[in-house]
Amino acid sequence: QVQLVESGGGLVQAGGSLRLSCAASGSIGSFNAMGWYRQAPGKQRELVAAIIGGGRTNYADSVKGRFTISGDNAKNTVYLQMNSLKPEDTAVYYCNANKIGASSPYWGQGTQVTVSS
Repeated sequence: QVQLVESGGGLVQAGGSLRLSCAASGSIGSFNAMGWYRQAPGKQRELVAAIIGGGRTNYADSVKGRFTISGDNAKNTVYLQMNSLKPEDTAVYYCNANKIGASSPYWGQGTQVTVSS
């Protein structure tokens, strides 16, 4: 059973930075894709950033140039560096992983990010 554990959320002022971490119970190289999603109150969960096998990355337009996703295979951890945070970035952030052959994607428990104006 794959487990994803997020950490690094918190309260920060607008313009500040946070780094989220997602520690996987297995090798992140075994996943064909990993990503970060977020869900704000009353809104649907949306993709923020993803890293795909081979290192290709995708970002939501709203975070391009501010957020960076990266992975550390030695630590089985994926990071989301968030800079120039805005109040509209406030949400619960979830780590997601997809594995070939798995019936469904894996999710972490979520970590709250709150950006004050």
